Amino acid sequence: MLRIDIITALPKLIHSPFSASIVKRAIEKNIVDIKIHDLRDYTNSNKKQIDDYQYGGGSGMVLMIEPIKNCIYSLKNERNYSEIIYMTPDAQLLNQSISNKLSISGNLIILCGHYKGVDQRVRDEFITMEISIGNYVLSGGELPAAVLCDSIIRLIPGVLNDETSALSDSFQDGILAPPVYTRPANFENLVVPDVLLSGNEKKIENWREKKAIERTKKIRPDLLND
Repeated sequence: MLRIDIITALPKLIHSPFSASIVKRAIEKNIVDIKIHDLRDYTNSNKKQIDDYQYGGGSGMVLMIEPIKNCIYSLKNERNYSEIIYMTPDAQLLNQSISNKLSISGNLIILCGHYKGVDQRVRDEFITMEISIGNYVLSGGELPAAVLCDSIIRLIPGVLNDETSALSDSFQDGILAPPVYTRPANFENLVVPDVLLSGNEKKIENWREKKAIERTKKIRPDLLND
């Protein structure tokens, strides 16, 4: 069973994404175990302080090294972890390849950034991987952590009812997925392509490959240039 420990300054922000749908079922099936840790539980400060002003001046508070170190050490004393991941906008962008790799890794710790970020010494000493979900800034790393978890968990065998479904998602082959259709075949003169109704698996496969490439050229041509 994959264990994911999420360290956050705002634990209430992150419970909801794990309480429904595919991730909830994965937890109930004991395929994955997700634990959320309040950073304030690991501070030695009587006031439960976890942030402070940055050296050199400037606006914004910085998460302190001590409570983060205490939490990471406490977790590592209980089990081994493959990666300690920091969610931050100034990092490599999450892609399907990263999710694939992490889905077959061991246990994970995910640290959620907040305020101006974390003391750089945390990144230098404890973090093994840094991930961003896009070229924009959110209030904290909690939602990005939920995005990362979902992208990993759905790939684990036994999570999806049809385990081959994830293999045909966009980006698995380096391109976007082709269009998909369902019943009815004709809705107000909007019809499903005949080839998909033909039952000819080879023709259907060729059509899907062609359409996937066409969509990628139109929407994400950068994927074809990589």
